[in-house]
Amino acid sequence: MTKTIIRLKCKPTIGVNVGAIPLPIISRLKEEFSFIQGNYAILVLSWIIMDFAMELPGTYYSLYVVDPALGGTETILGIIGFASFLALALVQFPGGYLADRHGRRWLISTMTFGVALSYIFYALAPSWHFILVGAMVGSLCLIYQPALLAMTADSLPSKKRGMGFSIITLITRVATTPAPAVAAFMVTVYEFVPGMRICYFIVVALFLTAATLRSRLRETVGEGGSIDRREFVSSYPRAIREGVAVWKKVPRSMYYLFLSNIVGTFGFALCQLLFNVYAVDTFDEFGNIVHESVLHISTVDWAILGMFLFVTMIVFAIPVGKLVDKVGRKIPILLGLGLIIPSMVLFVQGDLLKLYIAMPLVGVAQILMMAGFSALQADLVPRGQRGKIIGSSNFVNYLIMALGMLAGGFIYEHVSPQLPFLIPIVFTIPEILIILFLVHEPEKREE
Repeated sequence: MTKTIIRLKCKPTIGVNVGAIPLPIISRLKEEFSFIQGNYAILVLSWIIMDFAMELPGTYYSLYVVDPALGGTETILGIIGFASFLALALVQFPGGYLADRHGRRWLISTMTFGVALSYIFYALAPSWHFILVGAMVGSLCLIYQPALLAMTADSLPSKKRGMGFSIITLITRVATTPAPAVAAFMVTVYEFVPGMRICYFIVVALFLTAATLRSRLRETVGEGGSIDRREFVSSYPRAIREGVAVWKKVPRSMYYLFLSNIVGTFGFALCQLLFNVYAVDTFDEFGNIVHESVLHISTVDWAILGMFLFVTMIVFAIPVGKLVDKVGRKIPILLGLGLIIPSMVLFVQGDLLKLYIAMPLVGVAQILMMAGFSALQADLVPRGQRGKIIGSSNFVNYLIMALGMLAGGFIYEHVSPQLPFLIPIVFTIPEILIILFLVHEPEKREE
């Protein structure tokens, strides 16, 4: 009994009280993640809602378009992608200009409602033409995209940008992980097309919820305020001039970072809409095949692969964020580009086992490139110019994506199903060389 009393009294003086050990850890975690508050927290929460919603129909979107009930083909899939990204490109200059001139909040909160309502076209579509209209309406409403990316950068301290952008990937992937399973349940229980329609109605409801949440954002540039409708049109010429002129105010490394992104964007656009078309078979209620793929993967197996991809991204998000903040931005970007090559080769030659290797490689590559590129762009561009830089960059990138999707759908249907997945491998080589030799990280990062 005496020994026990002595041991208990000695514990505090030794400083190894088991109950006290977690306190420094908790304190360190609070300090590490103290930036998750205010606008950043609202944006992350809205992304969680929207990413889960989008992944429901997104699991089988391309198969929905090419289903005989809607009458699409791989070429039409490319046409829809072309029209969607062309519309998206056209609003980037005014989006960036208005974000810097009038603030970020009004554009983000208002236009998110417009995006939500655009998915009604998808849910009710009697043919692929309605999806084309919905895609274009949704893209035009994404005029808020430069404002959204600029506000995210504004809301992150420079030393936490790698972690901040990786956490966005982490938390949203946690939310989207169950989405493929829900989508598989819907298309299995309610049949493919009716199940997809239900998924799109869920998208509308959840996007409206996220839009309501985003109305609580606080402005990060000036006082902000609503924008006169006429200014959307009247500001366009000036927006283009300022969107081009702003490139004189950024370091040369930003030019090369932009150039490398264009090269990679075209390669990725060729195959972006074709993964499940290439991999997944679909059947009608009588067991007759509706869409025959190259790899003959079932809808359920594809959903499981999607969840496995998201779990991989969850596991690597925080380590990648720390890597970006510790070793710099270029190395993670280069690592991500390097992983593209084996992942595409495995996918093209895939069976189910190879896909379980290829999909995680794609996920890790995406995290590495997204976190590294986003952080480096924020480091190079002053706060007051971010909207215009993002807007003008997006304009060119989306034009490239539009052309890439159009070309990819045509090549898949009329030349070779494998080719849209192999061409991106070729494009990674110049992209790696540009990043390696021409892009330099700044000695002092922009706030």
